[in-house]
Amino acid sequence: MYTPTKEMKSCMAACDLCSATCLQTAMHHCLEVGGKHTEPQHFRLMMTCVEVCRASAALMLIGSPSHPMQCDLCAKVCEECATDCERIGGMDECVAACRACARECRQMASRAIAA
Repeated sequence: MYTPTKEMKSCMAACDLCSATCLQTAMHHCLEVGGKHTEPQHFRLMMTCVEVCRASAALMLIGSPSHPMQCDLCAKVCEECATDCERIGGMDECVAACRACARECRQMASRAIAA
C-alpha cells in the first residue's frame, strides 16, 4: 500500500493551507475591498494559486510520479502570488501561506530531482 512520506505530508499540508487561504482571501477580502484587489490579472493569479496547490496535493496523495514537476510549478506560482499580494497590500496571511507553500514545494521538487 502506498503511504506518503513525512515530507510529502508536510508539503500537502502547506498546499492545502495555501489553497484555502488564497481562496478565502480572494472571495472575502479581495471582492469586498475591490480596486487593485479585483484587477483581473491579480484575481486570476490568486485563483491559479488555489488550483495549482490543489493539484500538487492531489498528485502527492495519489503517488503520481509527476508530482515533482507539479511541485516545481506550484512553487513558482506561489512565489508570484505572494509577491503580487504583498505589492497590493493587506493580505499578510495569504503572503505567508504562499511563501510557506513555495518553500515546501521547492524542497519536494528538488528531493525528487536529486533522487
